[in-house]
Amino acid sequence: MLGIEKVDHVGIRVSDKTRSMAFYETLGFKTLTDAGFDQGHPIIMQHPSGVVLNLLGPSNTATDANILMDVAEKYPGLTHVSFKVGSMDAAKAFLEEQGIALTGEFSFKGMHAVFIRDPDLNVIELDAYAGEEPATRGGPAGGYDEHP
Repeated sequence: MLGIEKVDHVGIRVSDKTRSMAFYETLGFKTLTDAGFDQGHPIIMQHPSGVVLNLLGPSNTATDANILMDVAEKYPGLTHVSFKVGSMDAAKAFLEEQGIALTGEFSFKGMHAVFIRDPDLNVIELDAYAGEEPATRGGPAGGYDEHP
């Protein structure tokens, strides 16, 4: 077994540095450093929860073939990042206040999830749990039919 301790960071290639930084700042991320975005190095951002993002850039091709979780075409590769939230009601209220649209929503066992998109259409899933988090990960997959 590989001795993984945690997810270290999530890398997201973005097309517009200013627009993407503003979006993630709205979600509560703070910029730690710009290691050279224009040369393809990351802007490192961290949320108070400890989640770290590397915004990579600049992209050099059109965004018409992005790998998306919530569309009919299913390309291989990473489809989304998911963040656990303490309250789905509070998360939805925050998103509405910020003008961030929901692009999908589903429930599975004791978990409720919504999807949003960043400025480059990358999918972000927000999950809230009614009870013990691990209870939603095992057992029969019943109730998962609404998942994109």
